[in-house]
Amino acid sequence: MDFEERIRTWLMEEDALLEKKFDENAEFHYIIEFPKDNIMDVVKPTGKDAIVIACATQVSPEHLALMNSSTPEIRRDFLFDLQFGLNSYLVDFDLKVDKDVLQNFVVTNTIFEDGINKNEFMKTVNRVFKSKLYCIFLINKIFTNANFPISPSNENDMFV
Repeated sequence: MDFEERIRTWLMEEDALLEKKFDENAEFHYIIEFPKDNIMDVVKPTGKDAIVIACATQVSPEHLALMNSSTPEIRRDFLFDLQFGLNSYLVDFDLKVDKDVLQNFVVTNTIFEDGINKNEFMKTVNRVFKSKLYCIFLINKIFTNANFPISPSNENDMFV
């Protein structure tokens, strides 16, 4: 069984495989669902002896509004805590930040072919997912309506 077949078999055994995607920069690229309702990518870049597991997340408009209404100090502290926490998961990450406001993030982890078995593969998929959850939990903890109430809108606010 070749490398791709092993990965595909493991994904099917765990009922995680959604589809194979065409990717000109990859020997194979699978879209997976792990756990239920969470979409991730498993990619073997062309010419590399490794696979990359990735999960991208867009920050919700509601949380963006709360981030924008927070102080610069709160936003900077949040970004520091986010990076510090993600490093503890031993994953790679890319945070897209605009004016100290997190717009989206991508969490990745790489496994080399010579160190892969089903246990290591699934642990890595799970680590990437748990890293995403950490980001979501931290966003929810810091940026809630209770901490940054949004004033109700009123069309005739100049008369209030």
